[in-house]
Amino acid sequence: MFKQSLGAACVLAVLTGCAGKPENPVDHFTFRNEPLVKQVEKDMSKSTVLELGGPPSTEINRTVAPGTCNNYILNKDGKQQPYYVAFNSADRVESKGFLTCEQMEINERERARGHGI
Repeated sequence: MFKQSLGAACVLAVLTGCAGKPENPVDHFTFRNEPLVKQVEKDMSKSTVLELGGPPSTEINRTVAPGTCNNYILNKDGKQQPYYVAFNSADRVESKGFLTCEQMEINERERARGHGI
């Protein structure tokens, strides 16, 4: 039993080290009712996202995959949190999360090199 627990802990440590900057589950709980978090779904159109979240803080052209990415800053009770929504070349939501677009791109680049999960 001890060896199995130790082995699982080692695997988890290795995967955590390769995952880049992980998302914090507390952020999801804190901001879960924000429209961008609660309502934006994969394959949603960019125009619908803009209706829900308003204009982004910044928009970048993606480098790992074709498309763009919008950076937002969520605010609740004085706490600010970056949040991204990435779009494919057809302006459809590909991913979203509690990172900046730039950090998401770093994570994608690492995964592409075979260092990710």
